[in-house]
Amino acid sequence: KYLCSNCNNILKKALQTLCGHRYCSACLTWIVRNNKNAICQKCKEEDPNTLSEESLLAEERAFGDAAINKEISELRVHCVTLGCSWSGIMKDFEEHQSLCEYALIPCHTGCGHVVMRRKLADHLENGCVNNVTVCQQCQCSLASSEYQGSKRIPFNWYLIISSAFFFSQQSHSTSSANKDGCRFSEVGCSFRGSKEKIEEHEKSAVGAHMLLLLQHMRQLKGTLCSAAKAARGFAAQPELNLKNKLHVFENIVAVLNKEVESSNLEILAFRRQSELDQNIIRGLELKIAELHRCLTQKDAGLSSLHKSLLFSEQASYDGIFLWKITDVGRKLQDSVTGRTVGLYSPAFYTAKYGYKVCLRVYLNGDGTGKGTHMSLFFVVMKGDYDALLPWPFRHKVTFMLLDQNNREHIIDAFRPDLTSASFQRPVNDMNVASGCPMFLPLSKLQSPKHAYVKEDTLFLKCIIE
Repeated sequence: KYLCSNCNNILKKALQTLCGHRYCSACLTWIVRNNKNAICQKCKEEDPNTLSEESLLAEERAFGDAAINKEISELRVHCVTLGCSWSGIMKDFEEHQSLCEYALIPCHTGCGHVVMRRKLADHLENGCVNNVTVCQQCQCSLASSEYQGSKRIPFNWYLIISSAFFFSQQSHSTSSANKDGCRFSEVGCSFRGSKEKIEEHEKSAVGAHMLLLLQHMRQLKGTLCSAAKAARGFAAQPELNLKNKLHVFENIVAVLNKEVESSNLEILAFRRQSELDQNIIRGLELKIAELHRCLTQKDAGLSSLHKSLLFSEQASYDGIFLWKITDVGRKLQDSVTGRTVGLYSPAFYTAKYGYKVCLRVYLNGDGTGKGTHMSLFFVVMKGDYDALLPWPFRHKVTFMLLDQNNREHIIDAFRPDLTSASFQRPVNDMNVASGCPMFLPLSKLQSPKHAYVKEDTLFLKCIIE
């Protein structure tokens, strides 16, 4: 849940993709930058056969997972460095890493030694072969211990103080030459990574870097105090003015304050931009929802128009209606199993402004004909002109099942029972059906001697006189 799908480490600035997997922000940027049409590796591993468009990776198709980031920042963790007893929450761990006194770090002079951060000062003073100082008088290079032990050579105050000041003012060319390490590695920061991760680290660890610089300055101050005692015995070297030294340190602090202020302004700008982006996203989501609603309404309208068009194509206005029923075998089986009880025909009319009626057929029979006969019924429907028509319905109705070889059509007719509710003016959408429950034996319908069903199709005809 908390691991990146790419580096398999704890998520940093987690992003969730459309396929539901999570990546570090820097990992996703790297994958997209170095792979054309990048596919989510987790999707490939889970089921390569279900890859879809949602598995395509792109920065604009991912969104920040604030919930996971918050959960990760509150996870209880502890330092695994031998001898360190620090424990806390994840959001404080990165700062601790840059300050852990038990962490092993390489000596920044390039001597090749790896020492605990807490013992770096002792190493520089007593064991580092590269920690040398050039004498201003004889131009000889001496180790730190040799230089401080000499009674003949004056101590170079400015060289030590300016080293700290030079670090904070160091040009970008130095950081470009060391792309895999933090610019503050010379004062004890052990963070290493890609250029993008280093930039994010330096923005988020300003406080930790200030503490490292402060610790470094304290070490320098201790060295200066020791050198001051030795310098008092040198007649050739006048005592340096303490105010000048303090002025140098004030310059260092001023530079650090400017960096902190600049970082705060950048963070504020990022937050404002993030808020603007979120507002834009919310606006787009609302527009998408509105478009979806409009599309749904249009789909419903198109469906209604399609039904109206279909009805117009099939409607008859002269009292003669021919009903073509396809897939007879499947529909008969549905009728036997009870999945579909009966089939209604499209509505038709006895005249342009006449009665609205339809047919209903039970392929497996209904009532007295169930299971043995095909049943065919006539239905009077509520029409637009019922108020102008005489009631009850009095017209003769003739049913025909057409033999598709034109040999023996099945014909049955009836006149309405004027007392039956089936032929009164409809109150609901349609009246109760009335007709022939035993219109045709099923054995005859399926007999090969006749062509009532041909190519899985039959034709029923209704004539209203």
